[in-house]
Amino acid sequence: MRILNFSEAEYESRLRRIKDRMLEEGLDALVVTEPANIYYLSGYDAWSFYTVQALVIFQEIKLPFWIGRMVDAPSALVTTYLPEERIIPYPDIYVHTAERHASQFIAEIILRELPRVKVIGVEMGAYYYTARDHAEFVKAMPNVHFKDAELLVNWVRFVKSEQEIAYMREAGEITERMMARAVEAAAPGVRECDVAAAIYHAQMSGTESFGGLPATSPPHMGFGVRACEAHPIFGDRPIDPNSVANIEISGCRLRYHAPMSRTIYFGKPPQSYRDLASHLIEGIDASLDVVRPGVACEDIELAWRKTMTSHGIEKENRLGYSIGVAYTPTWGERTASIRHGDRTLLERGVAFHLMAGLWLKDTGITITQSFVVSEGGYEALTKTPRELIVNN
Repeated sequence: MRILNFSEAEYESRLRRIKDRMLEEGLDALVVTEPANIYYLSGYDAWSFYTVQALVIFQEIKLPFWIGRMVDAPSALVTTYLPEERIIPYPDIYVHTAERHASQFIAEIILRELPRVKVIGVEMGAYYYTARDHAEFVKAMPNVHFKDAELLVNWVRFVKSEQEIAYMREAGEITERMMARAVEAAAPGVRECDVAAAIYHAQMSGTESFGGLPATSPPHMGFGVRACEAHPIFGDRPIDPNSVANIEISGCRLRYHAPMSRTIYFGKPPQSYRDLASHLIEGIDASLDVVRPGVACEDIELAWRKTMTSHGIEKENRLGYSIGVAYTPTWGERTASIRHGDRTLLERGVAFHLMAGLWLKDTGITITQSFVVSEGGYEALTKTPRELIVNN
């Protein structure tokens, strides 16, 4: 039984676009190791990326090979559209040993299929492509030129199909429920970990129509003195009265994400903090007003910067980043960023997390919006009101 999240026609379309890019880059073969890219191109989905696995694409051969650990081959048979003969398992003698390495096995397959291969693309900056992976490839194929193709697949993923957007909408629904549970559970005296437990329950339960999955990271939760940090994790400390909590989370639907951040104030916020929230929301609205096909990423950041500068506020880090399908450790696609100098043009179907977080010297505030670019503007992937949440 096959469990496919997309039609075979969509997988074939994606593969054609990859081969077009390979042709432009002069690649005879491409070794894909980033889990999100393997999933995107084949459907393969299992928590197996702590060992070597790859999808090997040949320019002149129709279908790619999935190559991975023997015990994970059944997952490839179930979750990919590839026929059994294109699923090549390696034995466990290649797992976690100093004597041999799975890159040697993959190299043998490549040379068997394409003995005169000259140029191979590899994802040099992928999180799960290690220095040893590469060194073993070079040793096993000394006559091959290896070319960095780190983001080749990521950029093909940049524009989402209608089915991908549908999954991201569903992820957004889960995100909304997660945040609602966080707001409901959080109160002075409640432990941070108990708020996290409520979030996790909502994340996995999903909705009545569809369930969720773990996101790429745990909830980023900055309570009290940690509200000035961008990526803190929860502890078991009780929430203090008259304090701030920044919560960044994402629902996950079939590996697609739609992140959101909100700030909760426990008690009565001082007017200065209410003003900060008001300015932040004004900046978000100004940024989103710019969004439409043909606009550059830096134009969105400029609208934000003009608004925030008028209030004497500066944000040094980027304002946002592209999102979509993702695995641990991040839901960012590592392609376009909403920041000064990024001239990437928006297209219908690209998605971003507008991460309007401010981490100041002694506090912070995070109110954000995930969106997909539509024909005339944008579609919000989460509908939770963009406002400071006050818990009295």
